[in-house]
Amino acid sequence: MSGDAPEQGDKLTPADLTLALALAISDFDGVISHRRCTDVLCTILIWIMWISMTGLGIYAMREGDYELILYPLDYQGNLCGTDHGKVDMTEFPYLYYVNDFAGGVCVKECPAIEEKVDPYTLLTYGGLFQPSNQSNVTSNQISIADYSKTNNTLVCTQALCYPDPSDPTSAYTSYGVNKGQGFAWFALDTYEVLWRCVVRDDAKEALYQIVKNNETNNTLSPSDLAKELVPENQVTEAVKGGYNFWSNLYGDLWMTRYYILGLGFGASLILGFLYCFALRIPGVLAIMVWASIFLTVAIFFIAGWYASQLATQWATADPPTFTQEEINAATYSSYALYVVGGLLVLLFLFMRKRIQLAMGCVKETSKAIISMPIIILFPVFQALGFMVFMIVWSFYAANLASMGEFSTNTFQAGPISVSVRSFEFSDFVKQCAWYLLFCFFWTGQFILAMGEIIFAMAVSKWYFCRDKDEIGNVTVVSSITASIWYHSGTAAFGSLIIAIIKMIRAFLSYLQRKAEEMDSSIAKAVLCCFQCCFWCLEKCMKFLNKNAYIQTAIFGTAFCTSAREAFFLILRNAVRIAAITYVSGGVMFVGKVFITTVTTGMAYFAISQQIGDELYSIIGPLVFIAAIAWFIAGMFMGVYDMGIATILQCFVADEEMFDDDQMYAEGDLKSWVDSHG
Repeated sequence: MSGDAPEQGDKLTPADLTLALALAISDFDGVISHRRCTDVLCTILIWIMWISMTGLGIYAMREGDYELILYPLDYQGNLCGTDHGKVDMTEFPYLYYVNDFAGGVCVKECPAIEEKVDPYTLLTYGGLFQPSNQSNVTSNQISIADYSKTNNTLVCTQALCYPDPSDPTSAYTSYGVNKGQGFAWFALDTYEVLWRCVVRDDAKEALYQIVKNNETNNTLSPSDLAKELVPENQVTEAVKGGYNFWSNLYGDLWMTRYYILGLGFGASLILGFLYCFALRIPGVLAIMVWASIFLTVAIFFIAGWYASQLATQWATADPPTFTQEEINAATYSSYALYVVGGLLVLLFLFMRKRIQLAMGCVKETSKAIISMPIIILFPVFQALGFMVFMIVWSFYAANLASMGEFSTNTFQAGPISVSVRSFEFSDFVKQCAWYLLFCFFWTGQFILAMGEIIFAMAVSKWYFCRDKDEIGNVTVVSSITASIWYHSGTAAFGSLIIAIIKMIRAFLSYLQRKAEEMDSSIAKAVLCCFQCCFWCLEKCMKFLNKNAYIQTAIFGTAFCTSAREAFFLILRNAVRIAAITYVSGGVMFVGKVFITTVTTGMAYFAISQQIGDELYSIIGPLVFIAAIAWFIAGMFMGVYDMGIATILQCFVADEEMFDDDQMYAEGDLKSWVDSHG
């Protein structure tokens, strides 16, 4: 290593390119302070994209109405809670479903029935229908909008909906109710979710129990009776299954909303900080890494021994129960597993020095994060920025989605035709939707890219500083301002590439759905291959982009220059990067599992002890909390992963530009240089 530039006329190696780039910057002393704006054209392009998206959103706001998407739609196309449609539904904001085809009527309040069900009261397209005085519900309790002035309104009569006023089973199998496929349904106990009246599960079981007692004296359960009474119709079963699942899940999530916010978000963040501190404890990281290596190798040797034992048992069995081919397969498998285990031992011995370097990078990353604690919250700021964009984007998308035209779907209920209104979209609206999707991809990736550049700049400033006491939260603030002002174009360039790949993958997914509808095996196979290829391309480009952003953060170069330098850096440090990938991958995985498992465990004990008896199932909220904890852990570990990659590139640049006694490396990295330099 030397700080001298290569002599004129010598052929430059990739390592010399980095050295020459650094020496070209006058008085290089770590991260450069005199920067220039990079990739300005891409900055202009992304602003044009945002302006055009805003123009499309304004057009959608003028021509559409988000209320068509937000509020529920009744069977005639009226919006409950609004005056859109043939009937003013302002005073009837809730939708009560009367059939399995999403056909419903607007009501003033979602029915709340103490007995869970009133089998002698029907909610119908024509209003409330009560054929006898046995009803427990009054019109004051369930107020349905007046559909009498609309054309072709289906109205219940005793013959159509309740042939025998004393037998609810006659209503269940009548043309009007038609086992959930007509234009009327029983009054059941419900709760409100997004202005939809969701039937409680115990109310449905109570209804089926009533129908069972009147239908037969058998001992079938309510769920089995439902299957027996309802005809074999896959579409209907799927609709009912999905409806039951989501209604129960929504209710449980609403009941546990405070636990989800407090534990899913708060506890996972605290555990992330604790994990970061734990990695600095002497011996913790070494035990974690070498134990994972030992277990990885041991798994192959144990599997080989187990396969060998199986082959021996099979060969000595009397009478024989396995063929000779199966015995040979087990024997050869044991040999293969032993060979792989031996190769892994040799590989890890060969990579021993690089693994020690990787652990040094991990420890230095922990020091950098603790020196700038606010940096760990930067993903939260990113999430807030993305949330602001999502609010605007979702508003535009909702208005665009409302620019469809109503169509009528008709289903037969015996001799009666039951109609349900739905939306259909023009080609122009579909094309606008594709463009909005592109805006979503590009902006989302741009926010992530800016975060990576900011984080890389802050960590590289920490690395290239002789006096680490000068580094603090102010360093993060200065990195934010410098990155946004000078390198937003570079972030736009890299994110544009990822957005284009994602758009191609989205279009391939659309074609895959079409191929599924056409049941074309060849088309599905070809599209699946293309999808896999572009998935791999996306992963490769994200990896290259990340390293390019680090080069931009250190040297202030444009995207193409940074990507080229990052590519050569990866090539000449392939073994080191492999070791870093293994070590950091293990650290990241253990961190995610630790944060998610502990958070979910805490949530289980808290919810089960406090409100467990009030839930349909604790599994739904726990899965939701685990997903949030996994996301928070991934965000936290993503910051850590970016820090490790930045420390490695800083170390490589440090190693190539300075002599041993002039290097910025400290701690374990300095020890590694002293031992292996």
